[in-house]
Amino acid sequence: MIEIGINPIAFLGIRWYGIFIALAIIWIILWMVWQVRRGANLSYETIFTAALVGIPSGIVVSRLLHVIDLWDYYMQNPGQIIGGGGLTAYGAILGAALGVWIYSKFSKLQFGYFADLVAPAVIVGQAVIGRIGCTINGCCYGVETSLPWGIVYTHPDSLGPLGVAVHPTQVYELIFGLIVFGILLKLRGRFKPDGSLFLVYLGLYSAWRIGIDFLREGTPFLLGLHQAQVIAIIVLAICVSLLALRTRWVKMEE
Repeated sequence: MIEIGINPIAFLGIRWYGIFIALAIIWIILWMVWQVRRGANLSYETIFTAALVGIPSGIVVSRLLHVIDLWDYYMQNPGQIIGGGGLTAYGAILGAALGVWIYSKFSKLQFGYFADLVAPAVIVGQAVIGRIGCTINGCCYGVETSLPWGIVYTHPDSLGPLGVAVHPTQVYELIFGLIVFGILLKLRGRFKPDGSLFLVYLGLYSAWRIGIDFLREGTPFLLGLHQAQVIAIIVLAICVSLLALRTRWVKMEE
């Protein structure tokens, strides 16, 4: 078994999880800046405005889905609804996408074009950088396991179960994220209309969440499934339908 005894609190009550979330956001912004430097049809001002819109909208929706998922608890502790800990990956993705989409309706930003550019960066920020923070934090852990690569949390401030070997589902997702990153880079420019690559990313991640959550601890939300699985089924159905009806394969430009 692999023991993790790292203190999840870096300094002054700030957890490593929060630091890695901040690093993930910085990574996504820098990725988009790099796309502009490579000739993307975007301005730096548009990128930073999209970030100013997408970050808070992602946080709000992420927190909202977390509260809904644990509604019984927050009904008993309403003072923790605002400002407490707990976010959801799906809420961050969908909330940020919604915020940027709304922003695009009041600007010259082409949402589909922007979404395709940012998709590879998002999967790295979300499923690679973010999951490093989760691994240290002890959240998003899996069910008990006797496999030799199971992880055991030993630090008392960890959010994971102490002294119990669990599936390192955070690491599984980190590996998955790197694979999807490679797939998205390979498929860039292969689909029309704009926005199709973003749908591929959402579809792949949704299929992954449906499966991986069977190995993760969580609160039953509907029909014995976790909230993330229910959202994933809906998102996957929408993505597959849109890809089947609208998307076409195109040859790469020479």
